[in-house]
Amino acid sequence: MKTLKIFLGIVVALVGSSDTLTAGKVYVGTNHPNKTIQQGIDNARHGDTVYVERGVYKETEIKFNKTLYLKGIDFPVIDGGRSGNVMEIHAKGAILEGFKIINSGQSEMHDFAGLLVVDSYGVIIRNNKFENNTYSILTQHSRNCTIKDNEIHSVANNEVLFGNGVHCWRSDSMYILGNNISGHRDGIYFEFVTNSLVWRNISRKNIRYGLHFMFSNNDTYISNIFEQNESGVAVMYTNNVNMYNNYFNDNWGGAAYGILLKDISDGEISGNYFGRNTTALDIEGCNRLKIFKNRFINNGYAIKISASTLDNEITQNNFIGNTFDVATNGTLVANSFTGNYWDKYEGYDLNKDGRGDIPYRPISLYSTIIESNPASLMLFRSIIVSLLDKTEKLLPGITPENLKDEKPYMKPLAL
Repeated sequence: MKTLKIFLGIVVALVGSSDTLTAGKVYVGTNHPNKTIQQGIDNARHGDTVYVERGVYKETEIKFNKTLYLKGIDFPVIDGGRSGNVMEIHAKGAILEGFKIINSGQSEMHDFAGLLVVDSYGVIIRNNKFENNTYSILTQHSRNCTIKDNEIHSVANNEVLFGNGVHCWRSDSMYILGNNISGHRDGIYFEFVTNSLVWRNISRKNIRYGLHFMFSNNDTYISNIFEQNESGVAVMYTNNVNMYNNYFNDNWGGAAYGILLKDISDGEISGNYFGRNTTALDIEGCNRLKIFKNRFINNGYAIKISASTLDNEITQNNFIGNTFDVATNGTLVANSFTGNYWDKYEGYDLNKDGRGDIPYRPISLYSTIIESNPASLMLFRSIIVSLLDKTEKLLPGITPENLKDEKPYMKPLAL
């Protein structure tokens, strides 16, 4: 939590100090000497505010290379004409606000964006609209940048020709706050991004992942909504990732997840809501994760946990209305399931301490059979399946012996 407080303090400082660049004023529009946005930038001095009047500016490859506050009045449109990057920022402390940026180039060889940010520090991109761009916002080798309160939408229909809504590569201390993202390949994509915060974003109806990040350590994700994405959320090859109070909803499909965790170590997943996903939480090759105080409601599988996953703690979660609470592909599960609420628990509480007196085994014989023979899913809700599970409870022998909750709660936890 100390890291979280530091993040929030930096965010408040950034947002609160963002209106200081007011040394001079430059105007762009049909009634001013500067007819194009590029002319306005070129004729401004460092520290000036450049006001762009309402209208359509058909410009591309705009070079924003000074410490300026570039402010749109009534959302002037910058139309890139499907050629190259619409705008490029190479600056320290630049601010871009109030524009509608559309129609970046599209290519199988180059990553064209509505806004490209390269080798920049302290840039703020806020309250803009991005539409019909291959990548909407693409950052590379940048630090301490804020992307806040933007509307980011595209119409991606394949993963090859379309890019991501917010794409950060080899960057540090990035703040992705309050954006509304849809229609891209991935809503938010991090690769080699460290010490960053993703907070209060909505990422939905993207054709691959709502959030996708790899090799990105020490990042925190809070109060985001990821829903109706083709494959849900993927978190891979990362250490020290923390995800608090997020919503993972309605991610359905043969390869869809609330979250796929692959090769993750030393993180916390807490206070999240997983509702109506094919698999709410799929864990592969992860170690030392603390998964607590989450709600798993009406999913196909609440948790799939591989045999290569070790030393994780799953505690104080609510499991309600899931078809299968837990599934695994191994017979030895070296993880702790302790003190959760399971709506399928049929035990008793004689001492009235609120905890069950007999253990609960969240993995069923039928789910174990499905893992090795998916075709057996056609028997779901048949009397054969009921008999299998009842038999396994009386004479356990196939399901993992050590996968059990020794002290399950009798009532749902107030999370």
